[in-house]
Amino acid sequence: MKRCSWCGTDPLYVKYHDEEWGKPVYDDKILFEFLILEGAQAGLSWITILRRREGYRKAFADFDVDKVAAFTADDVERLMNDASIIRNRLKILAAISNAKLFIALQQEFGSFSNYMWGFLPDRKPVLNEIAGPGNIPARTALSDAISKDMKKRGFKFFGTTICYAHMQATGMVNDHFLDCCCR
Repeated sequence: MKRCSWCGTDPLYVKYHDEEWGKPVYDDKILFEFLILEGAQAGLSWITILRRREGYRKAFADFDVDKVAAFTADDVERLMNDASIIRNRLKILAAISNAKLFIALQQEFGSFSNYMWGFLPDRKPVLNEIAGPGNIPARTALSDAISKDMKKRGFKFFGTTICYAHMQATGMVNDHFLDCCCR
């Protein structure tokens, strides 16, 4: 079976590639999970975050946005001492702040999904024609627009590159190679 070469042979990466990456997500809980994970990934490799995903799930209340938004200074200290996640204070504080902003978007748009997918023409995924590993963009005009709007609303660790990775992870864009079994 032919796959995108970026996932290599690591079983965790292959499973992520085959079962999640590029598949449309409309569930706010999963969208919030990827918001936290993609923010944590800034400056690191995705496999580093995938290997810590269960740690994030436990540390961040199973990605319950209301619980994360209510985290206190004691929770920040707890997270700073949790070796199962990336212990970066700015990323932890951003995750908590972003949870509050995520809830505000849910209230404004009915769901975070409505907000995010509302940027896409006809709310349909973009199917890119990626021939190989050197052709996957790191950002697009669409990720620029979403990131700019989210930054204006106060989101942290969600620049255009992280936004584009979020879009790939949640299937807003499908960047599987043309010859990939998951296309």
